[in-house]
Formats: sequence, C-alpha cells, structure tokens
Amino acid sequence: ENPVFEPPSPDIGRQRQVSPAEAGASVTEEGPCGWGRCTPKALQLCNNPEGYLAAYSLLAVFQGIVVNGLINISISTIEKRYELNSSNTGLISASYDIAFCLLSLFVSFFGERGHKPRWLAFSAFMLGVGSLVFSLPHFISGKYQYGTKLEDTCHIPGTSSANFTCSASTKSSLSNYMYVFILGQLLLGVGGTPLYTLGTAFIDDSVPKHKSSLYIGIGYAMSLLGPAIGYVLGGQLLNIYIDIQIPESAVIHQDDPRWLGAWWIAFLACFFSVWLLIIPFSCFPKHLPGTAKVKSEKISETHNDGSEGLVETKNIGKSIKDFPVALLILLKNPVLMSLILASASEALVATGFATFLPKFIENQFGKTPSFSATLGGLVLIPAAALGQIISGILVSQCKMDCKSIIKFMIGTCSVGLLLNTVFLFAKCGNEPFAGVSETYNGTGRLNNLTAPCNADCQCLLSIYYPVCGRDKVQYFSPCFAGCASHLIDNTKKTYHNCSCIGMPKGENSAEDFLYEAVPGKCPTQCTFLPLFLTTFFFAVVFTFMAVTPTTVAILRCVPDKQRSFALGVQSVFLRLLGTIPGPILFGVAIDNSCILWDINECKTKGACWVYDNERMAYLLMGIS
Repeated sequence: ENPVFEPPSPDIGRQRQVSPAEAGASVTEEGPCGWGRCTPKALQLCNNPEGYLAAYSLLAVFQGIVVNGLINISISTIEKRYELNSSNTGLISASYDIAFCLLSLFVSFFGERGHKPRWLAFSAFMLGVGSLVFSLPHFISGKYQYGTKLEDTCHIPGTSSANFTCSASTKSSLSNYMYVFILGQLLLGVGGTPLYTLGTAFIDDSVPKHKSSLYIGIGYAMSLLGPAIGYVLGGQLLNIYIDIQIPESAVIHQDDPRWLGAWWIAFLACFFSVWLLIIPFSCFPKHLPGTAKVKSEKISETHNDGSEGLVETKNIGKSIKDFPVALLILLKNPVLMSLILASASEALVATGFATFLPKFIENQFGKTPSFSATLGGLVLIPAAALGQIISGILVSQCKMDCKSIIKFMIGTCSVGLLLNTVFLFAKCGNEPFAGVSETYNGTGRLNNLTAPCNADCQCLLSIYYPVCGRDKVQYFSPCFAGCASHLIDNTKKTYHNCSCIGMPKGENSAEDFLYEAVPGKCPTQCTFLPLFLTTFFFAVVFTFMAVTPTTVAILRCVPDKQRSFALGVQSVFLRLLGTIPGPILFGVAIDNSCILWDINECKTKGACWVYDNERMAYLLMGIS
C-alpha cells in the first residue's frame, strides 16, 4: 500500500494534483530578482537555481569555516588563554547544537510558508553577529600576560630555582569569558538553523526531481569545504603571536609552552565576509521562475497512511496549533523515522572522529599536534565531500526511487563497517617511557616518575616537556631525565649531563652522540600510518555516501508541505542522538585509555599526557 515501494511507472505513480489557485499563487510569487521596484537587468542572470546554489554554497562555506573549522582549531588556545578546562570548552562546543536543536523545528515549520531566501539573509546576519561576539573576549580581556619562564633542567637544592607552591591565590576572572563564547555559539546556532532546513528545501522546490540530489550534494559538499579552509586558515594564523606584537621584554618562540596564536583574526574576517552575503539573499524572489512548473511535474512518493490527505485538506502549517498534529504525522512515518535514526548513528561517529581524529593520529603514530590536525583535515574533509558528491551523482544518474535509495544506503554502510576494522591491524604499541611503561634503567618503580637518579632535582609534575634520550627512551621532562645543562646551537636545543639516561642501544656507541637528550617525543617505530590513513579515507567516503541519499529519501517520503519540517525534525534527532553525544562519548573513551595524567602542585587533575594506544584503538573501533 506504500507507493514509496512501488516502481515509478505512469500508472502507479500518483501525479501530484496542483489546484489552479495554488499554481496561480506560485506563478505570482515568481518575481524578478531585486529589491521592490529596483530590478536591474544584470541581476536577472542570477535569478535561477544555479544563481541561488552559488549564494547558498558561499553561505554554507562560511558557516563551515567558523563553526566546524575555526572553533575546533581555536579550542586549545582559548583553554590556555582563559583558564578553562576541557569540560568548559566541551560545553562551548555543544552550545551551537543546543541552539540548533531548540530552534530548528520552529524555523522549519514557520519558514516553510515564508520567504525562504529572506530567511537565509537573516541566517547570514546572525552568523556574522555570532562570529563577532565569539572574538570579543580578545578585545575586552586586555593584553596576554604569560607566566615566568619555565625552568626545565635539574636544579639541585641550594641553587636558585623558581619556587612553585600551591597557593589559594586570587582566582582570575578570565574563566567568566566562557559565557561570552557560549553566547557567540548560540548566535551561530541561530544563524545555522535556516541554512540546512529551509535552504535545502528551497533547492528541492526549484529544480526537477532527478536533479535535486545533485544540487543538494553540491551544496553539502561546499559546506565541507568550509572546515577545510577553517583548519588551514586557522592553523596558519596560530603562527602569529596572539597580540600581534611580541612585547620587547619577552623572548618567546612558538615551541615555548606559553606561546598562544592569534585565534581571533579569522573570526573578524568571517564577520565582514558573511554580512556581504545578506545582499544577494535579500534580492531573490519568494519562488524562482519555473517553480510552479517543477512542482506540477513531481510525483509524490509519500508514505501513505492517509496523512497526506490530512495535510492537504486541513492546510496544516498555518498556525502554531497545527504544530503537534504536524509533528505526530512525521513521528508515525516508519520510513522517515528509520532514515532519521540511521543518519543520527552515522553523525555520532562522524562528529566523534572530526573532533578526535587528530588526537588519535598524534598519540598512535607520534606526530606533532599541528601535523596531526593537518593530516586529520586532509583525510576527513576530502573523503566526506567525495562521498557526498559520488552518491549525489549516482542517485541522480540512476534515477533511484525511495526503495532503491534505501538499498543503496544499506550497501554503503556495510562497506563502511568492514573498513572500520582498520583499527584492529593498524594500531601501534606505546614507545618506551621512563617511569610509565618501564623503569629508569632498572631503578625506581613503574607508574612513578621519580627515581633515585632524579630525586634531588625538585622536578615539577606540572611541566610536561618531553625529551628523547640517546637510549631511545622518552622522559617526562629534561628535569626527570636528570639533565643539568643545555646548549642552544643554531636554535636547536640539546641536553647534557643527564643522570638518568642510559647508554645508547644497538650498534651506536656513546661517542656517536653529540647530546644525551633532545626535545620532543622519540620518533615512533610504527609504520602503519599510510595504511591507516588510506583505509580510513575510504571508510569515511562510504560512510558519507549515505548522507545525500538520506536527505533525498526524507524529502520523498513525507507530504509535500511538510518537507522543510521533516528536515527540521531530522536535524533535531541528528543532534540529540548524534552530534551532541558523539564528541562526549569519544572523549570519555579516550580519557578511559589514559595512563599518565597532568597533576599540578595543588593535586588537581588536568589533561592527559600519555595514552594506552591499543586500548584507545579498541575503544574507538567499538563505538564506531
């Protein structure tokens, strides 16, 4: 009885009847492009689905730059600058999705009958305001004050050394800026809501059915270009000092733990750029020319339980009283709810990896944070865009109906599941770490960084500055390696007179080394990185091949007048069951695999320094 599951033939497919009055109304609303009576000829060149798609894509790019690129890359700088812990920044991160959840049902319900391009002009306005508010703390909080220079070598008692003791000193008010960041994210959430509900439905209204998935796929792919630009742009700007001008009294380099980058510049640039997009959206008509003709040719594939008649006859969507009835019709649609639950589970894994893949690469394969973030961006973003474009083209070219689309999605997700087993065979063990995974040349105990060779050094657990000894063992800091002196030659630092570092292993003798330790983690012996990245790239491609078809199937299996609302319902479930719990669940799993925590003088637990790599790989594979 469900036409969704019937082959689309002229006898069976129900041609959607458009009443003359409705067709007339649509035609009258297909105005020229412009503002009131001002309709320049040049603007009419853009008054078509391609012109709208270009403006929509630009807005999606900027939304992606700010929300999924710049904010992710600035989080650790903001943590250090405003003395926030990860649970605070987690809340900042989730605020966008919280605003989206609260608003998307109402925006999609009321915007369905409104002037959709004007809603998108409002969206551009709010995204601009959100970006501006997010950058405000930099201008209000004054110049960045960095702490005393960290003493990282071994100090024998009696010599002057920085004295770090726990004091209940006056609590800084910097952490209160968290609320400004949350406000910025909430405003960005308000701006993002119309973009993915009304913006997508407007594309589907304006183009023939077989082209719709291609256009939506292009729009979604452009939204993934945003994070890529955000990662690259934000990463480069972090090489500029936070206050632009480095104070003359300070000698500070990028490898100094106190260095903070200029995270705020890109937010200001986006504020100006997004506001320019208000102009094109405000000049589009309510319907693009040709919309009435496109609507009259569409065959309805709605899941049929009598609800379409109800929506059409009662003209649901005119007032707030219809809201519960309209919501109930969608919740009772089994095809829609299955599609929504499937896309929420995909979103959970996708956002978890978007947040923590750089951290996974950094710890498993011993890479630097900036290199890991670049690799993560290079794998996730092109793969996600490629998956969406391929599936958009396939659904368009094969002219798939709803049933074929669902079969196609089952296929792609099954391949994605198989490729996810890459975590089983491309994982790395931990490199030797003195006091964590092995003892100090047979002295001291496991899980205790202090040993007889560094007991007199007054080392601080709060200063993590890893060094690699000539014995290929990693040490927590030069101090815990017992190093009494360092040399700087051509800006390269080496440590000497280290009481804890043993003789070199292998064929090299001690004379072959001009140093006893060098800054940084020991180079990993693990060679699985290319294998992991290649397999994971294809896992992401197949996972994202289900995204565009899901949207198309949702638009096909609900009554015509409820399509924006259905996308709104999907985006709420996507966030409640996917993007809000995703990063939290992955974060808990990663914390669960920690074997060495940062504990300061006041015995307060901070971030994790060292993870059990195998346990982390199994936990992440288990979730995904």
